[in-house]
Amino acid sequence: MGHREELLDGAAQCLYEKGFGRTTARDVVAASGTNLASIGYHFGSKDALLTEALLRATTAWGEELDRALAEPDGAATSDPDRRVEDTWGRVISLFSTQRRLWATHVEALAQAERLPELRAKLAEAQHEVREGLALTFHTLPDDDPAAADRRVHVLGAVYQALLTGVMVQWMLDPESAPSGVDLAEGLRAIVERADALA
Repeated sequence: MGHREELLDGAAQCLYEKGFGRTTARDVVAASGTNLASIGYHFGSKDALLTEALLRATTAWGEELDRALAEPDGAATSDPDRRVEDTWGRVISLFSTQRRLWATHVEALAQAERLPELRAKLAEAQHEVREGLALTFHTLPDDDPAAADRRVHVLGAVYQALLTGVMVQWMLDPESAPSGVDLAEGLRAIVERADALA
């Protein structure tokens, strides 16, 4: 493994242990066993290195989320309520097993305001997450690509808002954060209210 990979691994370790804002270049050097000059040579700056390490963590987050969203073999159900409960239950279980990864993702969102490159990369990843979320819960029309694209955008944005909100609630207070059953019940109540107002 070359210095570049060692720096990325060391930066990831520091992100998980100290967070973006508290990690210094010397922390990364100590964790990676490299030297300060290597950071400048390979990445230009500590922030650029940490940004790339954060993007790797975000990719790992996306892979974990994809696995959680996929239905296990033989677990498919035609009951939409049960599907919502089961799928969100799997996603929520990630919050406990991958807490450091999720915390790093939340910090990445905060850092994006100050780091344009990170913001651009996270925005790109956001579009992929939206599509995955929309396709997990909905069949989209294939006869009208423009309508399908719009539906992916709208549905994905709503599901992503739900995902991010639940993640933050879970990180702050896991005891009172909603479960998959709670989310299904809440979504049902919203739909019922909308139907009553129609």
